[in-house]
Amino acid sequence: MAARTPFPPVFWLANFIEVLERFAYYGIYFSFGIYLTSLGFSRDQLGIVQTLFLLLSYCTPVFSGALADRFGFKKMLIVAYLAYLPAVLLLILTKSFSGIALTMLSIGFAAGIFKPLIFGTVRSVTDKTNSTLGVGIFYAMVNVGGSLGPVVAGRLRAISWDYAFYAAAIAIGIMLVVTVLFYKEPPRAVEPTTVGAKLREIGTVLSDLRFASFLLLLGVGFWIPFWAFFNLCALYVDRSLDTVRLYEVLRGTLGSGVADFLSHEEGGARRILGETISHTGYIIMILQVLVSRTVERFKPIPIFFTGLVVMAAGFVVIGAAASGDAALVFLGILLFAAGEMIASPRIQEYITRLAPREKAGLYTGTNFLAVGVGAFSGVLYTPLYGRFADAGNAGGVWYVLAAHVVLGLLAIALFQKLAGTMTETYEAAPGATS
Repeated sequence: MAARTPFPPVFWLANFIEVLERFAYYGIYFSFGIYLTSLGFSRDQLGIVQTLFLLLSYCTPVFSGALADRFGFKKMLIVAYLAYLPAVLLLILTKSFSGIALTMLSIGFAAGIFKPLIFGTVRSVTDKTNSTLGVGIFYAMVNVGGSLGPVVAGRLRAISWDYAFYAAAIAIGIMLVVTVLFYKEPPRAVEPTTVGAKLREIGTVLSDLRFASFLLLLGVGFWIPFWAFFNLCALYVDRSLDTVRLYEVLRGTLGSGVADFLSHEEGGARRILGETISHTGYIIMILQVLVSRTVERFKPIPIFFTGLVVMAAGFVVIGAAASGDAALVFLGILLFAAGEMIASPRIQEYITRLAPREKAGLYTGTNFLAVGVGAFSGVLYTPLYGRFADAGNAGGVWYVLAAHVVLGLLAIALFQKLAGTMTETYEAAPGATS
C-alpha cells in the first residue's frame, strides 16, 4: 500500500477558511427567518428572499468554477469576500424589505462564487493516496462551521441582532486577510474556459433528456422538501413550539451549562433559541461515518429511496411536536438528519458516476442545477407554513412535506421503471453538497 502523501499547508488553510465561511453563511441563513419576521415582514416576503438566496447560492457555482479555472482560485476568493463583507455589514444598516432582500441576494451571490473554490483547492492538492481522507476532512469542516454558526449567531442575536451580523463580518474579514497573506495558488493543469463555453457544455449535458428529466425530478421530489426543512425549522421551533419545554429537556439531558448557552431569558423563563437546534451539522459530524459505512454496500437508488422514507418520517415527527410533546422535535430532526446522510451523498455520488470519466466534473456541476430547483421551497412552503400557523395548526406543513417526499419517491421510481436505470460509468468517491 502506497504511503499517504502529506497535505500541503494550503490544504489546512483552505479548510480553516471553509470553517469560517460556513460559520458566517449558516449563522445568517438559519437565523434569517426569525430575523425578518421579527421586523414584521410576512412569510410570503420571507419565502421570496429565501428562494432567490438559494438560487444564487447554488446556481452561481456552475459559472464561478469556470472563472476560477481561468483567473485562479485566489483571485476569485478575494472577489467573493469583497462581495460578502459589505453585504453582511449592510444587514446592520438597512431595515426595509427591499434593502434586506438585495443585501441577502448579494450574500447568496458571494457564497455562490465561493462555494466551488475551497473544494477545488482540496481536490487540486490531494492525490490517490490521500484524496478520500482529504475530502472527508473538508466535509467535516463544513459541518463544524455549519454547526457553530447558528449556535453563536443565536446566542448573540438574543443580545442584539447587530452582534450576530458583526460576528459573521469578522469571520469574513479574517478569511480575506489570511487569503491575501497566506493562500498560495495550488499548481494544477487546467484548460482555460470561458463562461460561454461552460454554458455550451452544460447545454450538451442537458440535451440528454433522460438525464435532464432525472435532475428535474430530483430537484422537485428531493431538494424542494430538503431545503424546506432548513428554511422553516428554526422559525417553527422558535415561534410554534414550547421552547420552555425544550429548554427543560435539554437541561435534564445535557446539563444546565449547555441548555443555558442554547437559550435566552424571555418572559421570566429560559427558552431555547430556535436556530441553535434546528440544523443537522452536529448530528452529521457524529454519525456520518457510521451511516456511510452501513449504506455503502447497497446500490445507490434503493438506498436513496430508504433515505427519503426516513426523511419523511422525520417530517411527520417534527409536525407532531406542535400538537404533542414539543420534545418530539429532537427525534424528528435526528430522523431528518439520518435521511439526509443516507440520501444526499449517495444520489450525488450516483450522478457523478453516470458521467464518462472525462466529464465527471461537468456532470457534478449540473447537479447544482437540481439543488437549485430546491430553492423554490421558499415560495412554496414558507407561505404555506404561515397559513397553517395562522390557522393554529403550525405542524400541518410538515405533514404536507412528508407527503411531498413520498410522492417524489414514487415519481422517481416510476421514472426509473419507464426510462430505465441509467448505467454508472465508473467508480467515484462519494461527495456531498455543502
